[in-house]
Amino acid sequence: MAYATLADLIERAGDAEILQIADRDRDGVPDPDVIGPALRDASDLIDGYVGARYDLPLASVPPQLRPWAVSIARYALHRNGAPDHVRRDYDDAIAALEDVVKRLIALPVAAGDAPPVAVTGQTMGLHPAQVFTPQKLKGW
Repeated sequence: MAYATLADLIERAGDAEILQIADRDRDGVPDPDVIGPALRDASDLIDGYVGARYDLPLASVPPQLRPWAVSIARYALHRNGAPDHVRRDYDDAIAALEDVVKRLIALPVAAGDAPPVAVTGQTMGLHPAQVFTPQKLKGW
């Protein structure tokens, strides 16, 4: 499932930019065979990150995923090098996805999609050897 559409790309980047990067046959219309794969690849990349924390496919699409998908697809469509602002949007989207994996960002998902909380009941600690033992204090 694609998390963004051509309309989302046009809303973010404008008609002129989308025609410049996605109208490969120069007929004045963005090529579906260019836009479609870019949007699917962006969604697949997002699923790679989100799937590390949530069950896929998601029952409902969180609103955060659309702008991230737009930023990733837009960056991919600039095959000859993206402008700095497009690169920053892409980097911000990837950083946000990494924060999802690190549990710094929680996506508002349906209850069935929420990741299980692992509770083991055990706490593991690592500490240095005891310095002041009763024997050492007695001078042994």
